[in-house]
Amino acid sequence: MPMKRVKVLAPAKVNLTLHVTGQRNDGYHTLDSLVAFAPVGDVLYITNGNILSLTVEGPEAAGVPSDMSNLAMKAALLVDGEASAALTLEKYLPAASGIGGGSSDAAAAFRGMLAWQDEAQLQGYASDDWAALKPMAEHLLDLGADVPMCLRPRPLRARGIGEKISFVSFPGFHAVLVNPRVSVPTPDVFRALDNRTNPGMPDQEIRFEEKSDVVAWIASQRNDLQAPAIKVQPIIAEVLVAIEGTEQVQLARMSGSGATCFGLYPDSASAQKAADDLSVEYPDWWIVPTWLGDCVDLAEPVKT
Repeated sequence: MPMKRVKVLAPAKVNLTLHVTGQRNDGYHTLDSLVAFAPVGDVLYITNGNILSLTVEGPEAAGVPSDMSNLAMKAALLVDGEASAALTLEKYLPAASGIGGGSSDAAAAFRGMLAWQDEAQLQGYASDDWAALKPMAEHLLDLGADVPMCLRPRPLRARGIGEKISFVSFPGFHAVLVNPRVSVPTPDVFRALDNRTNPGMPDQEIRFEEKSDVVAWIASQRNDLQAPAIKVQPIIAEVLVAIEGTEQVQLARMSGSGATCFGLYPDSASAQKAADDLSVEYPDWWIVPTWLGDCVDLAEPVKT
């Protein structure tokens, strides 16, 4: 068999808003969330192997499993239950940090395995019509409610438990991601949530032409998990205060269930300066200047 090698990016998923709107009888919480993606992320390589295997490397690899408990392995098996492929996952995103690292890894493994087997299989994936992607996304839902959101990483609105998705259009943002390197178990955050029935976002099409308009709109919305996450890990409040103290910051908020927070900035220079200043003040934190928006092209599997 000729050697094949596929490389695929698993971009960070950032919840710009996260409204908790209810709880189903099965325990799952219903949400209404505006999501964007960042080009900083994990990188997955797929090559020929004797069996399906996973090696985890990189600066954030510590503690990440390489057995069948890893979502990337489970996603690879969904594509081919008898795959003989060697997966190498380079971890650059902190684990369990509220920016979808494991879910994005799973979606990347799914895309990568389709390309590794046969590029023609990717035709169904390369669509901006969510209706066309829905059967594929439903296939991934059993791996976790966030995995379908990461299938095609472009800005979107997710409702239900995360499976009701519609793509949205807005300008990208310059941003800084900050994680204080603490664990925030999602179940603990939901247990600390006082009110599980909150209003969703306005029932209207989310479409903006100017960055200032969308930043103002996002600022008028919420992350309902931010306050309970601070109860679980008070250092998150310190992170938000630190971001709010940087020059030219437009908005500071936590992503997902934490502990990663983000700051929005008017341009790349101000985001870079903020990241530099924060890194001096908090050298032990994970701090990355980036942008948030559409990462579809960057996340396409590439044969190398």
